[in-house]
Amino acid sequence: MKADKKSPWSWIPTLYFAEGLPYVTAMTISVIMYKNLGISNTDIALYTSWLYLPWVIKPFWSPFVDLLKTKRWWIVTMQLLIGAGLAGVAFTIPAPQFFRITLAFFWLVAFSSATHDIAADGYYMLALNVKDQALYVGIRSTFYRIATIAGQGLLVMLAGGLQLWTGSIKYGWSITFFVLTGLFIGLCAYHKFILPHPETDHAINNGEEYNAKTIFKGFIETFSSFFKKKHAGVAILFMLLYRFPESQLVKLINPFLLDPINKGGLGLTTTEVGLVYGTIGIIGLTAGGIIGGIAAAKGGLQKWLWPMAWSISLTCITFVFLGYTQTQNFFIINLCVFIEQFGYGFGFTAYMLFLIYYSDGEHKTAHYAICTAFMALGMMLPGMAAGWLQEQIGYENFFLWVMVCCAFTIGVCAFIKIDPDYGKKEKSKKQTDIKI
Repeated sequence: MKADKKSPWSWIPTLYFAEGLPYVTAMTISVIMYKNLGISNTDIALYTSWLYLPWVIKPFWSPFVDLLKTKRWWIVTMQLLIGAGLAGVAFTIPAPQFFRITLAFFWLVAFSSATHDIAADGYYMLALNVKDQALYVGIRSTFYRIATIAGQGLLVMLAGGLQLWTGSIKYGWSITFFVLTGLFIGLCAYHKFILPHPETDHAINNGEEYNAKTIFKGFIETFSSFFKKKHAGVAILFMLLYRFPESQLVKLINPFLLDPINKGGLGLTTTEVGLVYGTIGIIGLTAGGIIGGIAAAKGGLQKWLWPMAWSISLTCITFVFLGYTQTQNFFIINLCVFIEQFGYGFGFTAYMLFLIYYSDGEHKTAHYAICTAFMALGMMLPGMAAGWLQEQIGYENFFLWVMVCCAFTIGVCAFIKIDPDYGKKEKSKKQTDIKI
């Protein structure tokens, strides 16, 4: 078809920008917005952590994305639903019961976003040959990162500016979400027109050998084979506990930056938080990931596992420093956030490579999806209690607790077994998009 001749540059950047934006909206922007609107840290951490659930259970409904309709149809439809969910948030922020209502719309955004991830990644493999998949993998990762900066940085800064312009926190956030809605509806319309129609993109139940029963049976067999793999128990513990400190810290970074001095925070404005965490922090995270990938490519995963585990652990001490000093030096605040996020990005490389390593085999795609479900679960469960714990013991002691939890990260690394050559040279080139 003529549409199939369109350059991948015309749709890959926008598709992965559209994949990253709703995720960062549900996971990060919601936290900042609720903090601005006076919701307690306990409720923020508990209820926004539940938004991870669609990514936790994603492997259970991913076969039905294959079974019904085309990947292209799922992409466009989910983008439309995401736009509707964002519009719902925008309309209901000024409402008296805004917390409950907006959470419901964030659930729609999260569920649609997780389904969009399944369809977009599948479509990428159908629309491109193997050579082009390798060629454009860096482009998709880059534009996913750009979406993260646009969400955590520019949109948060926009909300801060609109709050000053309107004189209302609620209307500032409402207008911001209307802007976000317009952007997403535009992306949906663009992809409806521009996405190619690969011949291989069709519902798999079109063939006689496929039906719901055989798909379900294959899914059960694939799922059970994951738990029959060698050292499955240790691998699952690693997936759940490697990021145990960060899963708690990430839920309280923005509330800490926003809370006033007399409540133990740093008292930054919304605009300043957008710059510190959403821009400088993301740059540090990206730089750490890039350097981590280069290091792993030269020495392999086994060699770099321990340095990366210590990196993701020890850099959390920057928030102990910020919590106890409550410094108002903007440069020092930026530097501390950069160091912590750099250490996280560098250390996360080992986690990413282990997921790929453990997924390798006959059912690598399905097993990788299950790995990412455990990854999301490892972020969801500890994060749910983080806000309550912080309000009981204060920011200073909470950050000390995070440092104590680093023992879990170090501990699980002592038990996993890795091929000494894994991650070197050709294997290191294999990339994937993981929600950090």
